[in-house]
Amino acid sequence: METPAYVLALDQGTTSCRAILFDQTGRVVSKAQQAITLSFPQPGWVEQDPEEILKCQIDVLRNAAAEAPHQEKIAAVGITNQRETIVLWDRLTGRPVYPAIV
Repeated sequence: METPAYVLALDQGTTSCRAILFDQTGRVVSKAQQAITLSFPQPGWVEQDPEEILKCQIDVLRNAAAEAPHQEKIAAVGITNQRETIVLWDRLTGRPVYPAIV
């Protein structure tokens, strides 16, 4: 019998990173969630560290995948993100120019 394939969903919310691994029937196989830091440099402003966001997503992806009986069978990845947040990256260095503006 062939090992089932999985779908990994990554969700980058305003306050946390989440990863959920689903089997072929839509059953949750594993999940991971990690809080993310918000900063408020002045009234009405909300910012986040883009590199923390990336690290957080990688961490939850690895944690959710580690619980899968057959990690090599992850067939697809779906991603959802904060549509109201913007990050400017330096083309030459690949580093963020400024914190993410939420």
